Amino acid sequence: MSRSFPALPDAPAATRHPTVTTVHGVDLHDDYGWLRASNWQEAMRAPDRLPAEIAAYLTAENAYYNTAMADTADLQARLVADMRGRIKEDDSSVPRQNGPYAYGVRFDDGAEYPVFIRTPRDGGATETMLDVNVMAATEDYFQLGTTQVSPDHCTLAWAADVNGSEFHRLTFRDLTTGKDFDYHIPDVASVAWADGQTLLYVRVDARHHPNRVYSHTLGADPSTDMLVYAEDDTRYHVNVSRLRSGAYIAMSTGMNDENEISIIPTADPTVAPQVIEPRTKGLEYDIAHQGDAFLILTNADGAHDFKIMTTPVATPSRDNWRDLIPHEDGRMIIGLAGHKGWTIWTERRNALPRICYVRVDEPIAAARSIGFDEQAYSLGSDPSPEYDTDSFRFTYSSPTTPGQVFDYDLSTGTRTLRKTVEIPSGHNPADYVTIRTTAPSHDDAQVPVTILYHKDTPLDGTAPCLLYGYGSYGAAMPASFSTNRLSLVNRGFIYAIAHVRGGEELGRNWYEAAKFAGKPNTFHDFIAAAQKLIADGYTDRGRIVIQGGSAGGLLVGAVLNMAPELWAGAIADVPFVDVLTTILDDSLPLTPGEWSQWGNPIESRQAFDDIRAYSPYDNVTAQAYPPILVTAGVSDPRVTYWEPAKWVAHLRATKTDENILMLRTNMTSGHFGKSGRFAALEDAARSYAFALKVTDADLLNT
Repeated sequence: MSRSFPALPDAPAATRHPTVTTVHGVDLHDDYGWLRASNWQEAMRAPDRLPAEIAAYLTAENAYYNTAMADTADLQARLVADMRGRIKEDDSSVPRQNGPYAYGVRFDDGAEYPVFIRTPRDGGATETMLDVNVMAATEDYFQLGTTQVSPDHCTLAWAADVNGSEFHRLTFRDLTTGKDFDYHIPDVASVAWADGQTLLYVRVDARHHPNRVYSHTLGADPSTDMLVYAEDDTRYHVNVSRLRSGAYIAMSTGMNDENEISIIPTADPTVAPQVIEPRTKGLEYDIAHQGDAFLILTNADGAHDFKIMTTPVATPSRDNWRDLIPHEDGRMIIGLAGHKGWTIWTERRNALPRICYVRVDEPIAAARSIGFDEQAYSLGSDPSPEYDTDSFRFTYSSPTTPGQVFDYDLSTGTRTLRKTVEIPSGHNPADYVTIRTTAPSHDDAQVPVTILYHKDTPLDGTAPCLLYGYGSYGAAMPASFSTNRLSLVNRGFIYAIAHVRGGEELGRNWYEAAKFAGKPNTFHDFIAAAQKLIADGYTDRGRIVIQGGSAGGLLVGAVLNMAPELWAGAIADVPFVDVLTTILDDSLPLTPGEWSQWGNPIESRQAFDDIRAYSPYDNVTAQAYPPILVTAGVSDPRVTYWEPAKWVAHLRATKTDENILMLRTNMTSGHFGKSGRFAALEDAARSYAFALKVTDADLLNT
């Protein structure tokens, strides 16, 4: 157990207000439930409205953190300088052709935020559509949401969140004058243009459910907007999008692992939405429009790794769905794009992606693919916004290779490199090694592990390691390039990603195996990854710092309870650790839709017992824990601030060690920390400084 970062005296001690709640005949004791503010919805929008007792406790924890980490101030400054030195300050995207313009994004030297620009396709002066730096200048926090240009290219719909609560305010900008309209629409989650004057948008209610679709005409009073659809089932969230063909708006209503899609013709957006296929338990599907058919990406008929079907536009219901690309075990189809002449899809095999495509008049057997040879890499599909084109764009990176942008001619198979991310301070991929290995878990499941290290790092077990994991909602962790993590790797760290169950790296079954009662597989897989790193001589027991955020923070909390002796330290970012209390509370923004992941402990005693058995907060015990750094955000709607705050209070009152335990709460932002490309580096520097300190204090001098 690391003792390189002992606790300071006079750590904050949250007041205990014991409460007992009885569920399924079981008494649940909670000393710190008072940290949930009764006005939490108000505080989410205005963090300064937190009750004084709660604000005082969070402030005391922040002060404790500042004192404990004071000796890393110079190190943090060097880390920020390192990371900033790898960012090209005056950067720009590869322009994207769309109608009469080529659209792009530019970063000016030293600017925190992007500038959205466009240039006439046939030549002419570049226009600035939106300078986000100007918009953010008067805000402590500013996160741009959706940006959608109208089909006639005359109006920009743009939205922003100014406190981290993810309540976005929608604004319209006249692109001929550069001026915004004199009104806004609050609490907008998504938008879709029908034509140059009409768009549909989704409103978020007070509990942060996107559940109402309205139609808006430019210049009209939003209070007169027509309600198009209302979703009253709190498990379901609504999203609208314009299909690439431009002929339809798709309205998707769904939760994890189940959805339905309705279509609205853009030629007449007043038409009532037409459901493609009504919601059915366990049925998931997505659509693309192609001529007289819809392409359907779905898990229908037991296609657990998904397949692609086709159905007539005139009769789109499931009765008429026919296989186009049949299901294949172990080949997970994760994305679909329909163009006039091409069908393009992204698939993943053995945790590695590839892009496939076929001409619409060719048999599927004629499909071609785009792949790469590195042991581990990330591949992103970025199809053209234009419908009638042979051009396709994709992105590539690996843990050693900076991001690259390729344009691909589908008709000739010609690949053109358009951009490689520039590292101003220099980067030689040959200085680094990427390995993909597998770790046998408790039930012999083979867990992929991606490993990155500097070629000069000794592989004799002495190297410190940062092991990252997530493992929920089917989210696969990409083996992509990160300039930030090089600040650890260059200091002798092994950086490893455990592709644990709960993600879909190895197909849908990899995800399904960590739902409901299977959730502990995620935790066992992560521990197995650590043990594999130790067995192979990359690192050693007590040299591993673990990190995860949100549901990855649940992973961190669980393995801290299960195997605290393995870790040198733990970084839990906005961690989902009070799982049982949260999933029992259907008034919280995300809870009803989460029951398809964890089970419904309100109705099911089995789900209650399953969650209670692993929920980190409920399983804190009187044992020694390693040094721990926990973060939170007052306006976070995803993992509410009181989850990490309660967990830290309970840990501090219960654990038996003398190691540091710190809670750092951002009092003015939410789930994603600081906004701005440089300000966000400060959050990374804090985590890395902690990792360096708990593994070897001498490294503070590097």
